[in-house]
Amino acid sequence: MSRDRGPRRPRRLGKHALVAASATALSLTASGCVVVHGEREVLPSATRAEAAKALQGFTSAYNAADKAYDASLDAEHTTGALAAIDSARLKAGRTNHPDGNPSHAPLELTDARYTIPKKAGWPRWFVADAKANKGGEARWLLVFTRHGQEETWQAAYLTLVAPDKVPRFKTDADGWAEAVPANSTDVAVPPGDLSKGYTTYLKNGGDAFADGVHTSSWRQLREKRAIRPGLVTQYIDEPLTGGDYAPLALRTQDGGAAVFFTTRHYEKQTAARGASVPTPNKDVLALTDGEIKQSLTMEFVSNELALDPADGPVSILGRVQGMTSAKGE
Repeated sequence: MSRDRGPRRPRRLGKHALVAASATALSLTASGCVVVHGEREVLPSATRAEAAKALQGFTSAYNAADKAYDASLDAEHTTGALAAIDSARLKAGRTNHPDGNPSHAPLELTDARYTIPKKAGWPRWFVADAKANKGGEARWLLVFTRHGQEETWQAAYLTLVAPDKVPRFKTDADGWAEAVPANSTDVAVPPGDLSKGYTTYLKNGGDAFADGVHTSSWRQLREKRAIRPGLVTQYIDEPLTGGDYAPLALRTQDGGAAVFFTTRHYEKQTAARGASVPTPNKDVLALTDGEIKQSLTMEFVSNELALDPADGPVSILGRVQGMTSAKGE
């Protein structure tokens, strides 16, 4: 199950590569428009006004897509893990409600705070932390990225975190944050290795990750569900790190890092002879290819936010997961 499948939105990789390799890039700074060497100059990824405009654009597009159950309406504002999860959700909704979402309630994001790192090169990115009218008291943390000055900011990650658990990011005297490289060795696990480390932990356990809902408790729940009368459930976990699924990390005040990363998960239910797989709900059926006879394999994409300390186990602060495809056999 190692093939990279499921809903994907094609990225203009050729264009991005050319932009990233370009000798110069046009960047907007607080003092106005200037031409700089984008891959060498360390600059804020965005102005605060740009960040606010990006969040507003995402919210409007998200609401339009949710109301119509039409993934094309927010395709230019999402990418990576969030695009995979969101487009599958909209596809299922469209299949079951061709005339649109009968339960649509507009998303409202308020009290927004922006954490913008200074960095060289592309992609540029920043974090928006806002209060929402959905998800209870949790804060919505969205990571926006783009690969060139003329591109639209796209939300790549979304995690929901309790207000008192939102990471405390390190900032300089001007309020700009510090990006942590994927290969950084001054944290417990290099950010670029977290996706693989997490999937290895889910399979084998260990002490690399602190106990919690998304670690030890999730492993225990899987073990409990693995074998039930007439039904066996198998789990396979894979790292997902390419392109806009790449991890992004910010330095925290304690010297560690807050890391956004992505994983892929498969869950295969196989019924014993004479038994049948439990009938899935209509949203699962809408994303299922083939006929469910003796087995159902579901694919999920999950994006996580982790606290990666300078020393000690990594803590998973939040995880948003969505089914992206399924196959019946």
